[in-house]
Amino acid sequence: MPKEGIRYAAKVDLKKPAAEHDCLHNRWHPDVPFAGTIKNGEVVKIECVDWTGGQIGNNDSADDMLNVDLTKIHYLTGPFEIETAEPGDVLLVEIQDVQPMQEQPWGFTGVFDKKNGGGFLDEIYPKAAKAIWDFEGIFCSSRHIPHVRFAGLIHPGILGCAPSPEILAEWNRREGELITACSHMDRDVALPPQPKNVHAGSASDEIKEKVGKEGARTVPGRPEHGGNCDIKNLSRGSKVYLPVHVKGAKFSVGDLHFSQGDGEISFCGAIEMAGCITVKCTVMKNGMADLGMKSPIYIPGPVEPQFGPGRYIYFEGFSVDEHGKQHYLDTTVAYRQTTLRCIEYLKRFGYDDYQIYLLLSCAPVQGHVAGIVDIPNSCTTMGLPMDIFDFDISPTGPAKKLDMGSCAFTST
Repeated sequence: MPKEGIRYAAKVDLKKPAAEHDCLHNRWHPDVPFAGTIKNGEVVKIECVDWTGGQIGNNDSADDMLNVDLTKIHYLTGPFEIETAEPGDVLLVEIQDVQPMQEQPWGFTGVFDKKNGGGFLDEIYPKAAKAIWDFEGIFCSSRHIPHVRFAGLIHPGILGCAPSPEILAEWNRREGELITACSHMDRDVALPPQPKNVHAGSASDEIKEKVGKEGARTVPGRPEHGGNCDIKNLSRGSKVYLPVHVKGAKFSVGDLHFSQGDGEISFCGAIEMAGCITVKCTVMKNGMADLGMKSPIYIPGPVEPQFGPGRYIYFEGFSVDEHGKQHYLDTTVAYRQTTLRCIEYLKRFGYDDYQIYLLLSCAPVQGHVAGIVDIPNSCTTMGLPMDIFDFDISPTGPAKKLDMGSCAFTST
């Protein structure tokens, strides 16, 4: 008999506000109602809006980045009931395909201003900025970052199952303690529950109010369930093993990326897009105990952009910050310095700092921890593929400056 087509577990309408979709939600909470059911072992297609729910436009201004409403994000598709799944099981999600929406063949990379959390280097680059990327098959290019073209390693930024009430309470407890302990700092260190703009799918007003008061924000990944981990290698052919904490698993997915570098160093640093993901969901009974699982496990797929031997330039960074202060085995400081070394190198060719910041967030750079034992300095590296550029960036001497235009900035 002929094989039936793959079923859509959920579809979205990009012309319709995200908050009007019953199949979307933007908080983690066990009481968000099911958006549909997926059979154990079934392959389905799931459509997703971009993580902002359509707040960012294909234009040459970063005003939308400046004014983005972060109380709305992330919009995830789900949660789905996975038949037979029970607490203590593991949900195996096999990613079979991820594609942009045909009616929206473009994506965006951006940095917010420092007020909204500009990203890894927001103290150095505090302004909002944006680059639009056009898709051509597996390749992308941007009018805002010229002379660059590369194949995307398309993947979901967020995969996870709903927390149990106990796990949700633990998230709110420990993140609340962090907020209190860091109240002297001039920045958000975590985001507490926020009733404003909460969306809980088809929930009743009573449940929606409860989700607003208790629901965990989707911004961070968390050890108990994964969530927003932004792992660029979770592309086609990957297998993701997710802990199940509630009956039916309540699996959700979203925040699709056309491409991303290791670290996604700006807060909106991947090439964000609306799209469709094809997954197979299989329940592994008693999987958490059988696998000794405390947090998700994944096996990367066979698909990855390939660059020849010797076609990367690697930059090093250490636990000495840009002000000359010594830190003890601080890999965050080291990776910041690694990134800054790469930015300084590429500025020689005519790019603006912000163009490079955006590019390193979304291009397939390879970030590694090289050493974390040689006191006092951690050492990290970033490998930049040379072949994404249409000119030679190899370290052969003085650089020739080109006309690189500009990324999109705000009008103010």
